[in-house]
Amino acid sequence: MTEKFEGFEKIARLWRPCVVTEKIDGTNAQVLVTDAGEVIAGSRKRYITADDDNFGFARWVAEHEAELRQLGPGRHFGEWWGSGIQRRYGLTEKRWSLFNTARWGEERPACCHVVPVLYEGEFDTYAIRNTMAQLGLSGSVAAPGFDRPEGIAIWHEAARQMFKATFEGDTGKWTKQQTPAPCS
Repeated sequence: MTEKFEGFEKIARLWRPCVVTEKIDGTNAQVLVTDAGEVIAGSRKRYITADDDNFGFARWVAEHEAELRQLGPGRHFGEWWGSGIQRRYGLTEKRWSLFNTARWGEERPACCHVVPVLYEGEFDTYAIRNTMAQLGLSGSVAAPGFDRPEGIAIWHEAARQMFKATFEGDTGKWTKQQTPAPCS
């Protein structure tokens, strides 16, 4: 036989833990800390430098290199957002919010934020829709007072996969006026 065998991948169980965070509208950014302690800035698709930057993220990384080294070796992904980027959120500064909420809480470099956790528990479409409805009614948790949040991001632990739902880009196009009240 000349054909290479291909197996069927294991299917993840749906009713497992998930974490729902606010999806912030900025630009995806990463910091790589090498085993040797080198700190490198990246966007979603490439490494960046101060000469070939992405909304000033590489420059910010260079300015905060010593603090960012505290993240430890590895790739650290997050959202670079705020003044001059996408929705701007009414901010006068830019912020970098880490995605890994399980790892980064209060103990993190002072220059880093973390995306806000809105729901944590078993995957439940009812709870997720409620969480999104509440976000639409109350506004951004990441930038209190900003009333046009982008949506939510869902980390499904068993699938080791992220999903997103946005107010303006998904089927049904939720708007502030169309956001249903949370169910009780």
